[in-house]
Amino acid sequence: MEIVFSALDENTARFQLEGCTTSFANSLRRAMIGEVQTLAIEHVKIYDNTSALFDEMLAHRLGLIPIRSDGINLVPRSRCTCEGTGCAGCSVIFTMSVEGPGMVYSRDLISQDPGIVPADPAIPIVKLVRDQKVVLEARAVVSSGREHAKWQPTTACGYKLYPVITISGQCDGCGQCVDQCPRDILEIRDGMVATREGKLEDCSLCRLCERACINTGIGDEPAIVVTTDDTRFLFVVEGDGSLAFRQIIGQALEYIRTQSDELSAQVQEIAGETRDE
Repeated sequence: MEIVFSALDENTARFQLEGCTTSFANSLRRAMIGEVQTLAIEHVKIYDNTSALFDEMLAHRLGLIPIRSDGINLVPRSRCTCEGTGCAGCSVIFTMSVEGPGMVYSRDLISQDPGIVPADPAIPIVKLVRDQKVVLEARAVVSSGREHAKWQPTTACGYKLYPVITISGQCDGCGQCVDQCPRDILEIRDGMVATREGKLEDCSLCRLCERACINTGIGDEPAIVVTTDDTRFLFVVEGDGSLAFRQIIGQALEYIRTQSDELSAQVQEIAGETRDE
């Protein structure tokens, strides 16, 4: 298996996954969405709220704020010695005390740990008018998207099969397929249709080019055929800022490896018990 990146920055990645099955590609996608550990606000104590939002709505908005958790040493509540009651080993406390008039932003959440802050300081929470105020305490804990979407580190995560465009010798270079391609992937080169350099991965597999070729009356089969490579996949992943992409894919692959090792160990144990019987 091989991973080749075509675009990579802090929160966005586009890469090609080669030499694996569709099942593994989908497992990687699901792991990046639901099995990566991040921080999110789970419990909110509201001491004063005279804003236009009900307490429940305010708490809901706070829970959806991505919290940057690069390099944190916190553990999930399920594995913490406090047994989920909340301690410095599994949670971080934020406080907020804001008076109007003005907009309340995510930067108004003051963390007890300077290294753990909202991923974007300019996320609007609620607008206060004169004499309105919000005073609260919020506790963020570590979990994964399997429990709730607010712990998902990705805002978009998907893949498609790698496109393969084959052009046979019966192509007469009429250009009908070139005109029909919605993503400008095809061109006329040396009297025949060809794919533009660097554009093949943009193919959406719509196959409008095949229909256009058949409509020219070239025969029963089109001169251009669009298929897929079932062992290559194009991934596009966007993060919410809570984790860098390298950490997202690293944690996802580690989760798959751990689950595979556990399954292998259980199968071997069952096989051993069967032989003993």
